[in-house]
Amino acid sequence: MLLERFLKYVQIDTMSSEDGTTTPSTLKQFDLAKVLQEELKELGLTDINLSDQCILTATLKTNCNSNETIGFIAHLDTIPGFSGTNVKPNIVKNYDGKVIELKNNVRLNPEQFPFMNNLIGKTLITTDGTTVLGADDKAGVAIIMDMLEYFTKNPSVPHKTIKVAFTPDEEIGGGIDSFDVKAFGADYAYTIDGGAYNEINYENFNAASAVVNITGLDPDSPQGDRICQKLFDDLSDNITVSGEDFPDLIPILAVVAGAKNGADFQNIGRLRLKESDRIEAVAQMLREIGATVQTTIDSMCVHPAQYTGGIIDAHNDHRIAMSAAIASTVSSEPVTILGAECVQKSYPDFWSEFTRLGGYYEQYIRR
Repeated sequence: MLLERFLKYVQIDTMSSEDGTTTPSTLKQFDLAKVLQEELKELGLTDINLSDQCILTATLKTNCNSNETIGFIAHLDTIPGFSGTNVKPNIVKNYDGKVIELKNNVRLNPEQFPFMNNLIGKTLITTDGTTVLGADDKAGVAIIMDMLEYFTKNPSVPHKTIKVAFTPDEEIGGGIDSFDVKAFGADYAYTIDGGAYNEINYENFNAASAVVNITGLDPDSPQGDRICQKLFDDLSDNITVSGEDFPDLIPILAVVAGAKNGADFQNIGRLRLKESDRIEAVAQMLREIGATVQTTIDSMCVHPAQYTGGIIDAHNDHRIAMSAAIASTVSSEPVTILGAECVQKSYPDFWSEFTRLGGYYEQYIRR
């Protein structure tokens, strides 16, 4: 039943929007909330309430002598920027440990995602490559609903009073600004979100984003670098980039490509004749922080990755050092840049600007 429930929920598009000015940021989050509201009624829960902000709460009363109340929470929305419409789940039974090929040249490779090696023999559910799956956090929603169904169908199993909450806009922040903790009434609660089996995270974090407005870019400039804005937008997809007219952009474009959906950079042989062999320097940098990169004499293919941090040699090349700094902002662990002072060549104020825009660094003097 858990699988069927999950597959039902992922068919409901609940993508949030960073451009939204209300809570929820998209009205379609109510579509799933209303389905859950009816299911909660069918299960016989009480105190069911769906607020104007799309926060759905309910209570399963205790059937034993416990006076404690435990809460379980999951979010309704899926990540903005990746379609949640017409989701077609791909079910892989008895996973064999090999690469999973999806549409749009999307590959789930155990070399890139080593945790897949722990899933051999299990049933995996993935997207087909054309949309987001929505397991974050419809898997959590399905688990909570399945738990409630179990307790209602097995009244002899003792349980405390259980409070549940399904909330909007987790992916963009602010979705629980109107969440009434006191009214929820739980003594303690758990958020059921992505994580390893049998794993509990006891710390929370606050993630923030910022919009940086850049002025002074001339779209009619004779410099090839004027194409940067279009390329950064295009990197939302896996693309092929011919970089002969803007080779100096390749290091930072490669960093962005790895953090997004990958890219194939062609006609960039001139990079081998810069302050460093930038093709190999960039490839080395990205590999060090967790990306898979293939190179030829005049090309570089960067695969999407979750940057993990590491130690990067700037090769006395200012563009490598600055690109590594930007990579650190989306890495799960710190990035150490050897020779970071080389930014003085072109951008002496780089580190102060990096800090002003929200970055953080510590300087160590090598002796």
